[in-house]
Amino acid sequence: MPQLPLGPAGTPGAEVRIDTGAGAEVRRSVLPGGIRVLTESMPGQRSATFGAWVAVGSRDETDGHHGSTHFLEHLLFKGTPTRDAMAIASAFDAVGGEANAATGKEHTCYYARVLDADVPMATDVIVDMVTSALLDEGEFTSERQVILEELAMTEDDPGDVAHERFAEQVFGTHPLGRPIGGTPATIEAVPRSAVYEHYQRTYTPSELVVTAAGGVDHDALCEQVLAGVRRGGWTLDETAHPAARRANGDPFTAAPAAGPGMPSTGSAQTVRRSTEQANILLGGFGLAGNDDRRFALTVLNAVLGGSMSSRLFQEVREKRGLAYAVFSFGSAFADAGMFGLYAGCAPGKVTQVVELLDEQWQLLASEPMGEEELARGIGQMCGALVLGLEDTSSRMSRLGRSEITTGEFLTIQESLARLRAVTAEDVRSLAADLYAQPRHLTVVGPFDEDIAAAALPTR
Repeated sequence: MPQLPLGPAGTPGAEVRIDTGAGAEVRRSVLPGGIRVLTESMPGQRSATFGAWVAVGSRDETDGHHGSTHFLEHLLFKGTPTRDAMAIASAFDAVGGEANAATGKEHTCYYARVLDADVPMATDVIVDMVTSALLDEGEFTSERQVILEELAMTEDDPGDVAHERFAEQVFGTHPLGRPIGGTPATIEAVPRSAVYEHYQRTYTPSELVVTAAGGVDHDALCEQVLAGVRRGGWTLDETAHPAARRANGDPFTAAPAAGPGMPSTGSAQTVRRSTEQANILLGGFGLAGNDDRRFALTVLNAVLGGSMSSRLFQEVREKRGLAYAVFSFGSAFADAGMFGLYAGCAPGKVTQVVELLDEQWQLLASEPMGEEELARGIGQMCGALVLGLEDTSSRMSRLGRSEITTGEFLTIQESLARLRAVTAEDVRSLAADLYAQPRHLTVVGPFDEDIAAAALPTR
């Protein structure tokens, strides 16, 4: 299987080429300064998606800097010495393209989707933003209010509140338990100097990963990236290596023990909101991003709560009519993960729905599923994988996540082979491992009493 360099992530000048079939190719180069560039050519595509990743997320913020990573995502669009905010927006509007950014707990990505002929422009603008952001004091002050409004919008969405609180329960005071965008208190408190310090410390050549997919020329892109970085004033050490990837760990042993603040027992939390529905999340620790069982987890999700034919959908919605939305999910990080079941139901049905969620999870953990159900789950995920990679944006994102998280790039054929190799016992064993972890229950709704404590299933 194709393996991207691990450890320091490759030496300067190193290159990897992977033939992905049908004339397509993935290439990876390490440039001066330790900058990594990965491209996937897609013959016949008239569009391309470009992304500049910094392998730094909200978990990397130090005390006094909480919320800085997401703050930077906003501020980088506000101007550089050569472009103001209007010029940045107009550059993409003028060619029918789109640009945006996303902050995660372990990385931040600034990306644009444009016609293939406009890749040089997209590269120039985004690299300029990443290397030369002004972080103007006036813009900082006004954007603080924008972020506070964004956080208020999240607080108004009971589903978002449930997921935020659930993560806090699972990971405790560990940095993975913090909200990506910070809290109103941290955003109000963080000064521009702290955000600027975070920018200077984390936005460095060795942390920069550039990915592009579609109608893109790898060699030309490497030249454009280098030229842009140098115009931005970054010093490029010809011998510098890329930053090392995060250490990986077993979420069922090393992470809870080694992760300061991670709880070793389950918990229940009720959050009062004046809503028509209760939002329920039940779960706990999951798989780390590089865990070999991640393919079994995708099949587990498909069977348990990932489709209209899944067990949760059939039992909770179709047979009993207790919920409109019900599903299972997994979130993976370098050294830990989270797994959960969600349902939205009438407030008076919380205990019954929680019992059904727990029951279906336990049943899946107790005995292997039949061949027909397994084949349906595998078929669903194989189709979703292929269909999900039909556009350049998903392929660009796949390159970035492979480089930053796992260090392993799988072709579509290899990913399909791993999915098809999953057995019913693989799924049952993983479901049992997940079920054995400390379980947490979050309930958001119009409750005066602690409904979650009363509904949390006992072993």
